[in-house]
Amino acid sequence: MEILQWSALFAIALAALIKSADIFTDNAEKIGLHFRIPPFIIGVTIIALGTSLPELASSIVAVTSGHSEIVIGNVAGSNMANILLVLAITAIVGKHLYVDKDIINIDLPILLGSSIFLFLTVMDGDFTFAEGILAILILITYIIYNVKSHRKINPKDKRQLSKEKQEVKKEEKKGKLSIKYPLYLLASGVALYFSADYLIHSVIKLSEIFEVGKEIIAVSAIAIGTSLPELVVSIVAVRKGKVDIAIGNVTGSNIFNALGVMGIPALFGTLTIPLDIIAFTIPALLLTTILYLFVTMDKQVSQWEGITLLVLYIAFIGKILGLI
Repeated sequence: MEILQWSALFAIALAALIKSADIFTDNAEKIGLHFRIPPFIIGVTIIALGTSLPELASSIVAVTSGHSEIVIGNVAGSNMANILLVLAITAIVGKHLYVDKDIINIDLPILLGSSIFLFLTVMDGDFTFAEGILAILILITYIIYNVKSHRKINPKDKRQLSKEKQEVKKEEKKGKLSIKYPLYLLASGVALYFSADYLIHSVIKLSEIFEVGKEIIAVSAIAIGTSLPELVVSIVAVRKGKVDIAIGNVTGSNIFNALGVMGIPALFGTLTIPLDIIAFTIPALLLTTILYLFVTMDKQVSQWEGITLLVLYIAFIGKILGLI
């Protein structure tokens, strides 16, 4: 009975975390448009951060609760799931994903660099305040480069911002921006905190019940749960013929996770890196990132490559849970 109760709380908290992150991002975008922030900057900052907001919120709560080992499990697990699960299933459904040249020339090398940075900084068993500052500075540099290079926002984000811009204009014609946007932003921010708090508490309890490390649940259950929205968005995009969205979402989200979701929580305290994460998960993540670069060298991800990636993810989860 106790297992069912804490499992239910875990599922509810995870769903609430994802939904509140979505509401927070939407209203942050609308407030940004009201203050005449260029749509492109909103696209490469607020929208990009929004995809990593559930991981970030749960990671900050984990550190402040004294369970910082969850953070690295969260980051590594989410990045593995994005490549081996989200990208794989999208490629299987879409049959062929074509990769934009800018992503190959700019984002993928940065993704590899962020993975190498993560690998080197956690090998000593912790991730310090100084390393967190460095990670944040690298992330800020990446964002500034995106802004100054005037690269295009992907089609999904462009349509989303265009629609929200019309909503903001309608509100402004009535006199000023509706108070509901700041209120929704505040309420969703509060919901983010409490849902993340309950999520971490349920992870701690479940780890005690199943007698496994908290980072194991973070690498598996939390990672898969927080990747579900990206998976749904990517599959819908493929069905509509927008196959480039999946690659952009996976790559951008993984960069933000490796640098932002590791860097920001480190400001609240040194992150502990468990030995099993150092021995297996982090090397596996680096190898998976390198594999991702090789797979996309021909500017596409085929259906068979998607199947191969999915098989690797099943094997990864099996290894993490001690099934193989």
